[in-house]
Amino acid sequence: MTFLEERYELSCERIAEIAKTQEVFDRYKDYFGKTAQFLLLMKDTYQQVQAGYLQKASLEELRSMNHALYEDVLGENYGISYANPSVCCEKFGLLMGQMLSFLYAELRCMIPYVFEGMLEEQVIRMELFVEVYNAFAYACEEGLEAPDEKELKDTLYWFVSDYSEPAAEWRVRTQVDSDCDFATRIIMDSDLTDVRYLYQYGEYVTKETEQMAAFLATMPEEKIQMIADTYSEGYRIGFIKGNKDLSKKEIVDVRYVVGFERIVKAAIGNFEKMGLKPTVYRASASIFHKKGNLKIGYYGAVANKQFEYDHKDDIALFLDKKLVNRKLEVLRQAYEENKEKAAKYAGPAVIEVFGEEPFAPISKSEVCSLSEEQQKLSSEYTGASTGITYEYINGEERSFTIIAFPVPEIGERFEEIFEETIKINTLDYQSYERMQGIIIDTLNKASFVEVKGMNGNKTDMHIKLYPITDPDSQAIFENCVADVNIPVGEVFTSPVLEGTRGTLHVSRVFLNELEYHNLEMTFEDGKVRDYTCTNFDEEEKNKEYIKANVLYHYDSLPLGEFAIGTNTTAYMTAKKYDIGSRFPILIAEKTGPHFAVGDTCYSRSEDVKVYNEDGKEIVARDNSVSILRKTDPAKAYFGCHTDITIPYDELGSIIAYDEKGNSYPIIKEGRFVLKGCEELNEPFDK
Repeated sequence: MTFLEERYELSCERIAEIAKTQEVFDRYKDYFGKTAQFLLLMKDTYQQVQAGYLQKASLEELRSMNHALYEDVLGENYGISYANPSVCCEKFGLLMGQMLSFLYAELRCMIPYVFEGMLEEQVIRMELFVEVYNAFAYACEEGLEAPDEKELKDTLYWFVSDYSEPAAEWRVRTQVDSDCDFATRIIMDSDLTDVRYLYQYGEYVTKETEQMAAFLATMPEEKIQMIADTYSEGYRIGFIKGNKDLSKKEIVDVRYVVGFERIVKAAIGNFEKMGLKPTVYRASASIFHKKGNLKIGYYGAVANKQFEYDHKDDIALFLDKKLVNRKLEVLRQAYEENKEKAAKYAGPAVIEVFGEEPFAPISKSEVCSLSEEQQKLSSEYTGASTGITYEYINGEERSFTIIAFPVPEIGERFEEIFEETIKINTLDYQSYERMQGIIIDTLNKASFVEVKGMNGNKTDMHIKLYPITDPDSQAIFENCVADVNIPVGEVFTSPVLEGTRGTLHVSRVFLNELEYHNLEMTFEDGKVRDYTCTNFDEEEKNKEYIKANVLYHYDSLPLGEFAIGTNTTAYMTAKKYDIGSRFPILIAEKTGPHFAVGDTCYSRSEDVKVYNEDGKEIVARDNSVSILRKTDPAKAYFGCHTDITIPYDELGSIIAYDEKGNSYPIIKEGRFVLKGCEELNEPFDK
């Protein structure tokens, strides 16, 4: 028996004792008893997985097992669960409740580690639970209700600090080393016509997850291959358009949602023909890896979005300058240990999904939230960690692609909508390239663009454009067809910040799976000056919501992109099926003009020359913030880029103006008015 196995056995024995008898103050007995029972469930599940139960069990048995693992946070159960900060804080007080709820949530992260056989990740969390319990038991012996809150907080702090190093090494290695193939083996070795394979991950599986996999299992092979070809070709073409050498790379970072394995398997075959091996890693929910509500990696169904939202800022319990420095130190060390493989990393290939029930979170006073100082530290870490990543993964040499498909939650017409989405993702890019070229030629004459809303939309934006010196060889906007951002349908630029001003307003929008009502942002010299929405009754909560989830705790962000979406087919598909509110940003951004706050579209590759199909170089790749990379790199990037789209039915006009005041209308009352672009209005007429 190894030392790690001995630690595991000792922890299991102690937890079994705690489950039987809790020698703590009465108020805490139920918490420690139920938490110990959950950990014993983890032990039993681990033994089953190791014994090959997943391969032998019936579908009903697997469903029962999966439900038991996630039952505590499902539906109404969350209202009485210790995973809910409101429950813990009501019972134990604010700080103590936050800490114990964090502990319980972190222990729940063990579920996937059980399935992957990652024993150390289980042991360190079990040992943490025993250490916390012992502190309460010792306090009870001393006649105290609970240990000192500061001492308990220190215990949790040092857990987060001490294990940051192996956590960072694991995350970096799984991103760049194809030998970390737990998920790859599920994809490539499983019988994908038997939905039992879904339960091998340890992710939450719903009937809709099964339905998704079963639907793809019945799809003809040639259609699966067409989808995979569109996805992988977009990736390859992205390197060509970006003048980047794919032959120097060996690793493609494949990200998807559980249920799409048949497409992923076909795509992996395509990538192998390009000389690329896949890395497929889990979107971890642990305190060591979470990034708010963002999921980076593969993931299953979400058992409870409010649970995830409630714990997105648990790091506020610990975040200080010392921890930031520690996390940056171990991140650099992790990349240094994997630098040869990191140099071969080509970038992510992402399959997004849409159609889930819209989620508007409940704002709770009991959840952890970052102080003003911690918000600055969080922003500092985001910028610095992104900088470290790009030292080892050269942004000028990597690319990406993203494609999106609906899931069964979208409604009874799911299969029909899926077919429509295939059409959207495979539209004739040559027609769009031609019409978008006409729009770009018009914009090349302009010095600024005005965008105004209608039908209650209060948008009134003045966007300053980059001045070109040679119209015959230069362009301000990139002609975006089906490469890195699938589907086709936009022209975009990095606007000049100085002189860009006004109000951006959208009545309803979903950004990173969160819903916003009447999102309004005002800009001055291209930077966010003020912001609000109407999600909550209290204005302070509205501002906190936007600052945390759109500004990522920065006081302000620059306008990194202005674009005009041209995919009217996608827009009318949304109208036809009433699914506009469920479109992902990837498709939504093509259905009207959009503005992105954060880094530019060319972030960390501004010096790489990019050309449109007509041979003209896109010269608007920088702004006055990104150019700081040459003098003060820490101030040049923010590690975020969030697109906010105005739909055509809220769009009054887009008009370009040259320096002499001549106007060039592009869109009026939601319709394209440039000669040669009439075809873009056909979906409206149909």
